Amino acid sequence: MHRCLELARLGAGAVAPNPMVGALLVYDDIIISEGYHKKYGEAHAEVNCISSVSEKNKNLIPTSTLYVSLEPCVHYGKTPPCADLIIKNKIPKVVIGCRDVFEQVAGKGIEKLKHAGIEVLTGILEKESVELNKRFFTFHQKQRPYIILKWAKSIDGKVAASSKSILNERTLISNEYTNRVVHKWRSEEAGIMIGTKTALQDNPSLTTRLWNGKNPVRIVVDMNLRLPSNLGIFDKKIKTIIFNKIKQSEEENLIYFKLESENTLQQMASALYQMDIQSIIIEGGAKLLQSFIDADLWDEARVITNEQMIIGNGINAPELKKAALKKKERYFDDTITCFRNSLSQY
Repeated sequence: MHRCLELARLGAGAVAPNPMVGALLVYDDIIISEGYHKKYGEAHAEVNCISSVSEKNKNLIPTSTLYVSLEPCVHYGKTPPCADLIIKNKIPKVVIGCRDVFEQVAGKGIEKLKHAGIEVLTGILEKESVELNKRFFTFHQKQRPYIILKWAKSIDGKVAASSKSILNERTLISNEYTNRVVHKWRSEEAGIMIGTKTALQDNPSLTTRLWNGKNPVRIVVDMNLRLPSNLGIFDKKIKTIIFNKIKQSEEENLIYFKLESENTLQQMASALYQMDIQSIIIEGGAKLLQSFIDADLWDEARVITNEQMIIGNGINAPELKKAALKKKERYFDDTITCFRNSLSQY
């Protein structure tokens, strides 16, 4: 099952809104084939695993055990049901990491396999299997994206100098190594969100140009539509959503979503759920980040601290509440500290 999880991780950033899944076939304690879900809309892990069995080993399939990190699907989506494929290949035993929470599966895959006379063992490395797909589980259980907060701060707790007011004048806090890590993070999420001030002052592209991966959907909170059209976010090269209180419209790769409710954060989260955006990373500014913290609408926070930089008179970094330390890493002068919401099960 550890190997299944390793394989599943290879699909990070490419399979959402589907879960990451890894599978392997074992005969007499020897792995005879492996597979994982590589890309949304394409073959699932079980399909890739079974189809990769070599010609000389195909006769071993009916006496092998299938290990899979998530309950096999039982419904027709982009691909046929994996449970049917397992039954068709007469695999006698299936070992599963954890049950699926998607309502069209949710135990039905396990039930179908058992009904076909297949021995099913569940809950193997269950905690690790759920952790791997925390985005998928949060999306379906809470009907909102998995929300990651990210900011960089100086050793004296500032995210920017207070004098910053000119377009493109930026306070560069993180180093070139952590910048690459941040772009890797972006490639793993479905969307990236910023506020009006960050868009105005930094004019960011919000891409993964420092990492080989897909660009997330750009999400900008601009309530009064103050942002000029010459900013990089309006280049229409990447799908961009503008949350606002003025208009509702859609054109090529640019969606204006009008917020009607006073509870704008929850409405944004619900709208992103309806758009099938499974996870977002929020990169600023401090006010937007703090609003999500105060609303207890976050799952994970990643804070980069430049251990050498002192800004002095500047904008205070957000203050986390209900945060539990997850891990800490050092990249030269930068420290990356990851927290999880202590009220979250993931």
